[in-house]
Amino acid sequence: MPAPYDAPLETLFLPFSASNLRWPQGKVLFLRARDGWPLGEHATTSQLVCAQSFRPFAEALERSGWEVRSEQVLEESSERYALVLVLPPRQRDEARALFARALDLVAPGGQIVACQSNNEGARSGESDLQQLAGLGGKLTKNHCRTYWTAPLDGSHDDALRKRWAALDAERPILEGRFHSRPGVFAWDRIDPASALLVEQLPTTLAGRGADLGAGWGYLSAEVLARCPQVTALDLYEAEARALALARRNLAGSTAQLGFRWQDVTAGIDGRYDFIVSNPPFHTPAREDRPDIGRRFIAVAAEALRPGGQLFMVANRHLPYEQILNESFGKVHVAAERDGFKVIVGTRGGRA
Repeated sequence: MPAPYDAPLETLFLPFSASNLRWPQGKVLFLRARDGWPLGEHATTSQLVCAQSFRPFAEALERSGWEVRSEQVLEESSERYALVLVLPPRQRDEARALFARALDLVAPGGQIVACQSNNEGARSGESDLQQLAGLGGKLTKNHCRTYWTAPLDGSHDDALRKRWAALDAERPILEGRFHSRPGVFAWDRIDPASALLVEQLPTTLAGRGADLGAGWGYLSAEVLARCPQVTALDLYEAEARALALARRNLAGSTAQLGFRWQDVTAGIDGRYDFIVSNPPFHTPAREDRPDIGRRFIAVAAEALRPGGQLFMVANRHLPYEQILNESFGKVHVAAERDGFKVIVGTRGGRA
């Protein structure tokens, strides 16, 4: 799923290619890292440490030989870095918390370099980093903006750093029924597409099921609350931050639960009586990818027992009909509302 052309990633390294900044000799940390040729142009595998919670991007980095560490490992380590590279997310609270984390992890005299595309909050990101730690320079190219701090000497706004560090913390939502955090999909609300899907779920669902692209666990929680005959449920989610929330939100369930940090498009193991899904159609890099949803459908069909059913919701305009008809013996649209459609596919064979 990593994009073949990644403008923010390439522009992030522009200050070093253009000699505005000198690449350090010490260790380098890359937050929200993505793989690509610029990494190998500047860093060695022994120098660069990557942090990436989105499974497809993490796997691409590992295939290229880069070390990937989790947020927890970084927080527990005392290691500090001569340079911290950042690809900030679009969600501003999450991005500000990431800048605060970068400031925690940079060594004295080190620098933070960040890049965003212009339509993903680049000006706001530049303003935020300047407010937090001062600005040493900036460059624009490829419809992106790269900006960086001067060598850091401890004169940053530490009170602001502490406030921003807490901006993406887990918190109760929806009157305390669930916990979530900024940055995950539909983090502070019930997504209307998922709500429509829940309305169409029969209470007779039974046996072993799966939730593909489970997010922070809303669909799974509703399945378990509404369908007492469900004995086991596996949650597949590519974003580790969301999966940790789902684990918390489903704690206490009597069903057998599996939490799988996994790229569904690579295939899944197991045979299921039913599958629910609100599949993504773009990556965290904001690249439109309707082929992801098509692959979710094909994977679901392969993982269902004969007679098993897929209950999925999608934007009405997305072209899923061909793959649905190719993958399932019976397909029907159960509901349409507000630009969404709920589709039920039954796998061929004995029910």
